[in-house]
Amino acid sequence: MLYGLKIAIRYLTASKAQTALLVVGVAVGVFIFIFMSALIGGLAEFILSRTVGDISHVTIQAEDADPALLIAPELLGTGGQVLAVIERGRARTATLAEAATFIPLIEAVPGVRAVSPQITGAGFLTRGGQVAQVSVTGVEPGRESAILDLRGYMTEGSERLGSGLILLGRTLADDLSLRLGQTLRLQSSSGVAMVLTLSGIYDTGNGRLDDSSVYVSLPTARTLFALPQGVTRIEIKLTDLNAADATALRIRGLTGMDAKSWTEGAEQLMEALDAQAQTGYFLKTFALITIVIGVASALLLSTYRRRPEIGIMRAMGAGRGFVVFVFVTQGALVGLLGGLTGAALGYLALLPFPSRDAFRAGTLPMDITQGSYGLAIALTVIGAILASILPARAAARVDPVTAIGQ
Repeated sequence: MLYGLKIAIRYLTASKAQTALLVVGVAVGVFIFIFMSALIGGLAEFILSRTVGDISHVTIQAEDADPALLIAPELLGTGGQVLAVIERGRARTATLAEAATFIPLIEAVPGVRAVSPQITGAGFLTRGGQVAQVSVTGVEPGRESAILDLRGYMTEGSERLGSGLILLGRTLADDLSLRLGQTLRLQSSSGVAMVLTLSGIYDTGNGRLDDSSVYVSLPTARTLFALPQGVTRIEIKLTDLNAADATALRIRGLTGMDAKSWTEGAEQLMEALDAQAQTGYFLKTFALITIVIGVASALLLSTYRRRPEIGIMRAMGAGRGFVVFVFVTQGALVGLLGGLTGAALGYLALLPFPSRDAFRAGTLPMDITQGSYGLAIALTVIGAILASILPARAAARVDPVTAIGQ
């Protein structure tokens, strides 16, 4: 085996220009493989961060209870008509009454990064003669950026919420001509109104959030929506958003509450990401096919040129298996050298690109961590070995007498 390795190395070094050209060709294929892996993977991460990064990965939402039936069905005759039966009293908001008990359990689940109990509802924001309908979210002080990174999106003021403070989006603040420190009136759908002070303005780039969502502290939301206890929603952020389905099932079994993953209702996004991944597989496959064809062509040419030498080896007692080993080893060495060179070039080419945490709109989302360097080298070596089998078998079938006579 060692002798066969020496012969394979001698064959490669005997024609340095041809070997170098072959290694460069393999390195280019590996470079393309790594570049496409980083691009496709980075693009998927960028899309997910822009669409899912600022939302809850698992959500527990309080469901409205069925209205009480005030008249038994058997008392409703077919001759009369009942248009409506209304329970007297104001409407009540559905709540998760035992949320405080389950939050420590949820926080202890592996993979859970943050938990945010919230009270949500609708309201009207009034400033002078201007009125805007808004979506109100009450969050615990200290958890303002647990789900949506309000701290990172703040353009003025602070994201910290306290009693009597409110956060608005940039578009809404501009529409109402509001500045920091000014007061405004917020009336909830329950009819409760409070005068609040604008303490911060954020700009997420999401029009729905920036022009219609406001944030207040959880105690303020309790007063606005007349909820002395419980919350209406629990939002959960995970370390790995791809584990949302499994984590939701685990939380559901642990607490008995209906935890839902972000993937429910996101079928179109998942289909688009799958299609993108399939495209990446095709492109990387074409790169490997190019490598295989290049190695096979070069070794077939080498076999033809070295027929006399192969004939001499056969005449001296070298078996067909030894000849096959020499050419397969030659292909494996070409694949290894080209794979290492291409991986190194790919890594160096990806270094200037920002990390996944620093992706910005308008930049190429290249993720250096998804270059699949080891996989690229392994597949290249395997592909080169497979590509060398046909030339090796052709070399092993060389007749010694005929080859030496040439």
